[in-house]
Amino acid sequence: MEIPYAELLGLEVEQGEGAPVLVMPFDDGKIGRPGFIHGGAIGGLLEMAAVAALMAALDDESARWKPINVTVDYMRGGRDQVTRAQGAVTRLGTRIANVESRAWQESPDKPIAAARMNFLIRR
Repeated sequence: MEIPYAELLGLEVEQGEGAPVLVMPFDDGKIGRPGFIHGGAIGGLLEMAAVAALMAALDDESARWKPINVTVDYMRGGRDQVTRAQGAVTRLGTRIANVESRAWQESPDKPIAAARMNFLIRR
C-alpha cells in the first residue's frame, strides 16, 4: 500500500481470498501496556484493511474516498506478535461504501478486534 500511514505502521500485503490481508509486525513503537499492542495501532490496521478492500472493489485508481465514520470493537488484547487484518466490502453504492474488517493474531476465527466503516466515494 502506498499510503503514508500504512508505511508508518510497517504494513505488508499478503494476497488472501477476496481482499488483501494486511500484516502488521510488532515493534516497540506499537506498545500500549507492557506485552500488548496499543489500541490505536490496531484501529489503524483495521482502517487500512478496510481501505485495501475498498480500493480492490473499486478497481479505479482515480476514485477518491473519504471515511465518514468508524466503529471499532475490541474483543481481546492484542499481544506482542504479528497481527493480520482483512476487510470486506458489504455494500458498494455509487456514493457510499460500507466495509467491515477483522484483525487476528493466531487465527481468523479468533479475532482481536473488528471494525465497521462507511466511506464517501467520488468517481
